[in-house]
Amino acid sequence: QVCVSAAARSATLSEPIALCTRVAMALATSVAIGAAAISGLAVGVARSGKVRAAAAQGYWADVDEEEVPQVPRRQPPSSRHPRPVAAQPQEEEGDFGWQGFSMEEARTHADKLQQEKMSRTPGEVLAELQRGNARFWMNAANRPETSAFERRGLISKQFPSVAILGCSDSRVPTEIVFDQGLGDIFVVRVAGNCLDTATLASLQFAVNHLKVKVLVVLGHELCGAVKAAVLPLDQIEQEPSELAQALKSIKSGLEENTLKLIRDVRAQDREAVCTNVKRQVEGLTLDKDIMTKVREQDLLIVGAFYEISSGIVDFFHEVSGPGAKFPSSPQKSNFSDEQVPSSRTPSFGVQSRYEPTVWPGSIRVAKKQQSAAVAGSIKEKQVAPESCSPSTVATMPKRALHGRISLPATTTRQKY
Repeated sequence: QVCVSAAARSATLSEPIALCTRVAMALATSVAIGAAAISGLAVGVARSGKVRAAAAQGYWADVDEEEVPQVPRRQPPSSRHPRPVAAQPQEEEGDFGWQGFSMEEARTHADKLQQEKMSRTPGEVLAELQRGNARFWMNAANRPETSAFERRGLISKQFPSVAILGCSDSRVPTEIVFDQGLGDIFVVRVAGNCLDTATLASLQFAVNHLKVKVLVVLGHELCGAVKAAVLPLDQIEQEPSELAQALKSIKSGLEENTLKLIRDVRAQDREAVCTNVKRQVEGLTLDKDIMTKVREQDLLIVGAFYEISSGIVDFFHEVSGPGAKFPSSPQKSNFSDEQVPSSRTPSFGVQSRYEPTVWPGSIRVAKKQQSAAVAGSIKEKQVAPESCSPSTVATMPKRALHGRISLPATTTRQKY
């Protein structure tokens, strides 16, 4: 019995000792693993610090190639239809002086950009605008968002090359359509892209003070303002007074009799919008200061139509001074300046020109000259029956037929 009790006591004492031994071994193992991790981290920090120090000096002389960790770059997910990316200009090595952040450096950079823009001709500016639209509808836009440094340079000044009178429609974001960035375009947006006191004053500011090179009147497909202006007059009168007045202004420039002859709805819409654009361009030609810039070849006026469905902008109804040249392009016309008078030919990529019959000294002088031309060709008095033959009536200007001229009862109106 004594032996049995002694063995039992020894077994009871050995169990806590074994447990303590296992715990001690586990603690020792954890400490060893932690020490190894800390030593590995220290080695990695030392190596990365050595690499950064060598990179800051611009060479890798003191760093072994085996010590430099090679981290594989993460590849972007493959796309079934990859988006084409426009080629970016390559910067020269070591030319990073413009990336400063002081206001003095920002102003210097802005002055340099302004000089480059001011040295371009109106034809070159228009060609760049066309290239930007081509990038947009080809889904290869650069999206030239300005950096923080360049935004600081725009604090003190702006120097856009283009002024655009566009519609306030939310589907026509002007800078995006032409792939331009901050400070590139002076935009005036109003419903129906029509001229009034505020819009004309804004464009005069752009021409006289900002020295823009190109003035664009931009209409667009399915314009709600133009569509409403085609409605009957009694429906327009039901709108608020200011809106009704704006629609009447657009309606006065539309050739509704011609529009009624077009059966296709989309073609009729395009013709109405383009007619409205032409009227606004012709309204700009009545401004003395604007036309002075055009004659001096410092400014080019052109109309444009933006097709929402395709993203393409068509240019037409150009107004430019005599001697205007084609923009420098490898795709320029095969005709030389001697073969085709450049003053009668639109710029490259523009469909048609508009030659003002009167280059006015002022709006009042232009109206007087137009009135004198009409009064000189057709008398405002009663026309004798024998002198008012159908052939004579057919040659009368439309403006005179709708004016104060009273035709004799013997004349048959349906023949013209």
